[in-house]
Amino acid sequence: MVVHQSSLPHLPVPDLAQTLQKYLKVVRPLVDDIAFQKTKQLVEEFGKPGGLGESLQSKLQSRAHERQNWLDDWWLHTAYLDYREPVVINVSPGIVCPPQDFNGKKEQLQFAAKLVAGVLDYKVQIDNQSVPIDKLRTRPLCMDQYYKLFSACRLPGEQRDQVVVYGPDCGVRPRHIVVVHNNQFFSLDVYDNNWKPLSQDHIHAQLKKVVCQSKHPSVPVGILTTENRDTWGMVYNQALKKDKTNKLSLEAINRSIFMLCLDQETVREEDRWTSMGHQLMHGGGSQHNSGNRWFDKTLQFTVGTDGAVGIVYEHSAAEGPPIISLLDHMLDYCSQSPAVKETSVQPKEPERLPFSLNKSVLEAIDNAKQSLDMQVRDLDLHLVTFKTYGKDFPKSQRLSPDSYIQIAMQLAYYKVNKVACATYESGSTRMFHLGRTDTIRSASVESLKFCQAMQDSSIQPSEKVALLRRAVEGHKRYAQETVSGQGIDRHLLGLKLIAVEAGLDVPDLFEDSTYEQAVHFKLSTSQVPSKYDSLLCFGPVVPDGYGICYNPAEDHLNFCISAYNSHQETDTVKLAAALNQSLLDMQELLQTQAKL
Repeated sequence: MVVHQSSLPHLPVPDLAQTLQKYLKVVRPLVDDIAFQKTKQLVEEFGKPGGLGESLQSKLQSRAHERQNWLDDWWLHTAYLDYREPVVINVSPGIVCPPQDFNGKKEQLQFAAKLVAGVLDYKVQIDNQSVPIDKLRTRPLCMDQYYKLFSACRLPGEQRDQVVVYGPDCGVRPRHIVVVHNNQFFSLDVYDNNWKPLSQDHIHAQLKKVVCQSKHPSVPVGILTTENRDTWGMVYNQALKKDKTNKLSLEAINRSIFMLCLDQETVREEDRWTSMGHQLMHGGGSQHNSGNRWFDKTLQFTVGTDGAVGIVYEHSAAEGPPIISLLDHMLDYCSQSPAVKETSVQPKEPERLPFSLNKSVLEAIDNAKQSLDMQVRDLDLHLVTFKTYGKDFPKSQRLSPDSYIQIAMQLAYYKVNKVACATYESGSTRMFHLGRTDTIRSASVESLKFCQAMQDSSIQPSEKVALLRRAVEGHKRYAQETVSGQGIDRHLLGLKLIAVEAGLDVPDLFEDSTYEQAVHFKLSTSQVPSKYDSLLCFGPVVPDGYGICYNPAEDHLNFCISAYNSHQETDTVKLAAALNQSLLDMQELLQTQAKL
């Protein structure tokens, strides 16, 4: 799997003039004429021959020559490790799996045993480097993220966190997972003496022992991981870690291969899927399963007594595709494996991971409960399936399904708000060594013209179809340029950061109100496809915005829409209804025109 890594090209530094020209084009639908003219002057000043832009571009190119990836550590710090807000809702996605058809503790443990066995089976492929290499058409993609999923954890700090990965070359190779039940943590050895993963029957026997040893809820130490990162970093480093017992338990959690969360059933709302989305994003609050987590752990698998199953992952290690690859393998394994049987072999005793909690830590836990419950109450979440058609319809119209869905989201937002907004779509740059993402900007002059035309009954359907096709093709072209390393957002970020690194003032271009508006993404979106009806959920990136993730199937489309209740102008149910109508309107427009 890693043989090809060294042959991958390095992430390019795009041409400065090209980026500035594209920047003007993408901000045009977002601002009025006066603001745009001011921005145009700032761009011309920044990009003039011999000016500041060229100087910073030269510095950035020098950095690119010296490193495997000029953006890699900057992005890790800027996007993740320097971010001080809680990882819950803001950073760490939850993935809702199709609900399983079981109920009760007995079946919960049987399924959990299969799940653990399936994940360990996938890890064998990682360890053997036999996972098939991802490709974009024929081009191989960087697989580095796959090696940062297991035995990995984020560690809180004051001002900056760090990520640790205990890989095969770390000295003492981890051989345990951590299981948490009723807020109590246990270490389970999951390999035999020959480093072969234990059978699902042996795992099941250990899980039963865990449940027997944790019948009543304990103090929810794990809820500390939902805190502001500086607050949690202070508790972690100045209180918890200084106690010898705590230090050993923390090390066991940090080093574990992954975490399994055996959840209690929560009050089932009318909309079960949305209810599961809440559970995966934050655990439901301090009175439910939020203390039955360790949100710093890169991989957490949750199994509830009511058949609710999913993954919570800490985002700094990877984007969605490696996680979905693991999820698809895990669900395949669970569906194909035989029934769990009782075993006469006495399993190794699970090791309890105790915590010694003094007064200051208990106070911190109470504060964390209050903070989290406020976040939970503020989250407006709506998981919905559009059933009229799936990606089969845009394909029948020779339109890119992703671009088509993005333009439908533009239309939905415009229907509700009557303006365009800065829109982020995650575009993978894994075509390059250590590549992560860049921004596909879905709001464009073309998309705005289409949205305006759809609200204007005087415009002929044939013209609307032409505008729709132009908007979809424009998005597709921008997306292709972005995944080819020619996006503008990471380039502009690099120019800003290289100026700061050189001790210079932040250039005026980045202090401009237009730039602030351009990076204030009121729509933060991502396509995360899976062979199953799984759905990744994440929060908005701005207080007055939405987070939208979608998993398009052939005959239906799954969406998760998030917003904050504290902002009066956002409403996930209203936007979902507008999105549903937009998808219907676009189909009707194309089908009606095809008949003429």
